[in-house]
Amino acid sequence: MSDRFLEHRTALVTGSTSGIGLAIACGLAAAGAKIAVNGLGTPEQIDDALRAVREAGAADARHFGADLRDPEQIETMMAQIAEWSAVDILVNNAGIQHAVPLADMPTQKWNDILAINLSAAFHTMRLAMPGMAERGYGRVINIASVHGLVASVNKAPYVASKFGIVGLSKVAGLEYAALGSRESGGITVNCICPGWVETALIEPQIQARRDGGSREDGVRALVSEKQPSGRMSLPEDIAAMATWLCRRESHNITGASFPIDGGWTAQ
Repeated sequence: MSDRFLEHRTALVTGSTSGIGLAIACGLAAAGAKIAVNGLGTPEQIDDALRAVREAGAADARHFGADLRDPEQIETMMAQIAEWSAVDILVNNAGIQHAVPLADMPTQKWNDILAINLSAAFHTMRLAMPGMAERGYGRVINIASVHGLVASVNKAPYVASKFGIVGLSKVAGLEYAALGSRESGGITVNCICPGWVETALIEPQIQARRDGGSREDGVRALVSEKQPSGRMSLPEDIAAMATWLCRRESHNITGASFPIDGGWTAQ
């Protein structure tokens, strides 16, 4: 029997129409939460995401659209969600990437990546966290990256945004640490920092490295340079960590960054 410990809680997961975000939304739904889905996609893709979340066990699920580069659209979205149900759990998962050398990085790409990966999290946090403080329970889970802990070439704005969200999470964690109680669950702010994760986005990279071998050969070739485990995580692995961080027992875990990286950052 599943543990419905998030019944009567509401979660907003940005970038949750696919990939890691959708897996997290489904994980929280299985624990009983109402889910505010946010993300891009065709009407059919959005409907599929909502269906998956409902089938996972969500008490209710709705899609809320916003261009996360635009603070005004974020404010409108947050007001609409608050009208529906106050946000107890905020997962900032939406992110974009563009990999070219620093000198070749288009200025607009820098602006867009910083806006979506970092500034959008600031705006959702500043709007959601005061209500969490009033209720004595809140969870902010920012999906950073292994690149919030170590750098790689050709990823200047991505790395800058992920280092930034780790720092932002530490500050917010400190500011809200004493609010709430052990009984109410408190307010915590943490980062999850995935390494390689199996999503549709990286499937072409896996196939390109098979060199006539199996898909597993392609995975090992892709991760071998960075990830000592030689295997990727699944989106559901990230979801399991996010769901655990929402438990009342995690009330004293805040300002932390959890690498799920097969030993990448241990080197």
